Amino acid sequence: MHSFIHAQIPELKSLTERVVEAEIAPRAEQVDREGRWPEHSLNALRTAGLLGLQVPTSLGGHGQGLLALSVLTESIGAACPSSALCFGMHCVGTAVIAAKATPFHEEAYLRPIARGEHITTLALSESGSGSHFYLPQTTLQIDGDSFLVNGTKQFVTNGGHADSYVVSTVVQGDSDTDLSGDFSCLLVDASTKGIEWLAPWDGFGMRGNSSRPLHLDHARVPMRHLLGTQGDQAWYVFEVVAPYFLMAMAGTYIGVAQSALDAAGAHLRARRFSHSGQSLAEIESLQTRYADMWMAVEKTRALVREAARRADLGEADALPFLLSCKADAGETAVKAANEAMTICGGSAYRENSRVAQILRDARASHVMSPTTDILHTWTGRALLGLPLL
Repeated sequence: MHSFIHAQIPELKSLTERVVEAEIAPRAEQVDREGRWPEHSLNALRTAGLLGLQVPTSLGGHGQGLLALSVLTESIGAACPSSALCFGMHCVGTAVIAAKATPFHEEAYLRPIARGEHITTLALSESGSGSHFYLPQTTLQIDGDSFLVNGTKQFVTNGGHADSYVVSTVVQGDSDTDLSGDFSCLLVDASTKGIEWLAPWDGFGMRGNSSRPLHLDHARVPMRHLLGTQGDQAWYVFEVVAPYFLMAMAGTYIGVAQSALDAAGAHLRARRFSHSGQSLAEIESLQTRYADMWMAVEKTRALVREAARRADLGEADALPFLLSCKADAGETAVKAANEAMTICGGSAYRENSRVAQILRDARASHVMSPTTDILHTWTGRALLGLPLL
């Protein structure tokens, strides 16, 4: 089954690359400059039938896992990282819905997603818990046949544009309640009364992802919108939310790193000294630096692909690979962007140059939860056989 699913990836990659070339890349600079949500990108991916990447084939989707997610987000991220982030978060939200979908979830969400009629996303981060996204303070209170949800989420990608939001909550109780054991996810529709979008976040990088705070004030959500069961924290966080999120981000940042490599290579081949006619590509020290960039990108790509392959196959040792892939991809993207900035010199250092955008987008990887430091810690704990939390 996994071999069959993986066999479809080259075709999906080729389709994505055509969409990127025709629709996404030409407007990537505008997305960054204006901080504009890339509606055109999502529409193009919708038209291509790619929004159902994580929807089971029985429901009309592609039934793909982590490997396809990394490959497609890389292709998009090399041209427009904001578009890759928006698409990736939709895919992560879809995977969370599909993980324990009820018949209601299948008909109301997964089939429409597969048809390209519905965009979803995650709403996990909060200012109070910072990068500890697995410790929500947004509360879930039972009220008849509904839940009342109260709290404020931060950095919601696709905020104000998605049709539904996968919101993490904690069941409301006394002050001694262990929040880490009460994590529950539920689907909040965009039309839900009691939700309010706060001022957009004007980011240094990833400027087009419409990252906005979502305030929920006694938002009434039907009980059937609960994903899994109350208190599904450990299962959801480390077996669904984290793997898919980490893979979507790792793929995106490989794309960013590849774009830095491409920019450096293009500059080295094109730039010549007027006094000698010598190309920068002929200078040995720059050849070495470029080779080092290439090796770093290829090593990271190999790690991410291996992590995705092991996880898709359900191999027992996949966890350290998964935990390390976003951290490694982010570090590689930042280093490659810095190196491209040095190699490309003054042409890269001008305001809002392509390389400057790459550097700004790459830098977001370290602060995006779970941060690079947390992922290194978790990887070490996983390798030593210790509990992650």
